[in-house]
Amino acid sequence: MKRLAILGSTGSIGQSALAVVSAHPARLAVVALAAGDNAERLAEQTRTFKPVIVGMGTALAADRLRSALGAAVPDVVTGEDGLIAVATHPAVDVVICASSGTTALRAVLAAIDAGKTIALANKEVLVMAGELVMAAARRTGATILPVDSEHNAIHQCLHARPLEEVRRLILTASGGPFRGWTDEELKRVDPALALKHPTWQMGRKITIDSATLMNKGLEVIEARWLFDVEAERIDVLVHPQSIVHSMVEFCDGSVIAQLGVTDMRLPIQYACSYPERWDAQLPSLDLVKAGRLEFCHPDRERFPCLELAYRALRTGGTLPCVLNAANEIAVEAFLNGSLPFTDIAHVIARTMEAHRPMPGTALDSVLQADRWARDHARAVAAG
Repeated sequence: MKRLAILGSTGSIGQSALAVVSAHPARLAVVALAAGDNAERLAEQTRTFKPVIVGMGTALAADRLRSALGAAVPDVVTGEDGLIAVATHPAVDVVICASSGTTALRAVLAAIDAGKTIALANKEVLVMAGELVMAAARRTGATILPVDSEHNAIHQCLHARPLEEVRRLILTASGGPFRGWTDEELKRVDPALALKHPTWQMGRKITIDSATLMNKGLEVIEARWLFDVEAERIDVLVHPQSIVHSMVEFCDGSVIAQLGVTDMRLPIQYACSYPERWDAQLPSLDLVKAGRLEFCHPDRERFPCLELAYRALRTGGTLPCVLNAANEIAVEAFLNGSLPFTDIAHVIARTMEAHRPMPGTALDSVLQADRWARDHARAVAAG
């Protein structure tokens, strides 16, 4: 029996993780749950899965949770300290980090120090502080398993082969809803259009990242730290069908690919079951119905966020953290209607250009760069 803490349990990844738990009640149990503000959904999850500790983002949300649960209230914690308490609870074996944004970084570092296995679905943790996080994992011996479908696929394709046998990692991208659009068409994109992803049902921020290809840029940075492969050996291909989730090319020219239905329960279950494989209550992939599988290079001129991510990775230090923070601010401004879609990359680039990178090996430096980038990006977006 593996005992889980799920950070971000009310979001799409968190709900999929709980569906995996429901499918394997003899193998998985929920010990701890944490959410941001959705007290009503967390109350439902608490009644169903009976965790011993639950976390809410704010005291007000915690009060709503207590009210919804009535007498059957477990230990309720709040804020960043509460998230850490959930992630480090002594009864937890595996922490599924599905919370969005940068708030989970301290919790993941604390869980690593506590020797937990981390099933990581939060890109920002490794984009902000990949060097710091992986050094902590090496120091404590904690295992970090990727939940993102692309990195999960690479993990499966590598199958613990030595890095000297790897020629390149190939991340696949759906291309988002605006693949093939002209510059003039992109200037007219509004949030309603951008939130209509052709393949995946995801949260608002990650859906916009997919539309700008920043999501794939963040994944390139994440892959560098997860698999210890430099930027020059990480490629991106657009694959609209989203059947091939990623590939690895080895030194002999062989390419190993992982294929599967587009359902996040598969990579989540793999992260929970590893090194075993369990039966999944999902349909098998029908290659005949899938039909033609297409691949092409991404358009880096019309979607410059991908190249900005490569630039941040090659420079290193705190620049990837700045990229991530500026992107969050720019996406927020776009979603609230104050920034055009095509200016998202402009805000990020201006913020990166103004930053003087520092080493990314200390938490204080990372958090300082994050705060600076948010303030600078807000000024650029407003200007």
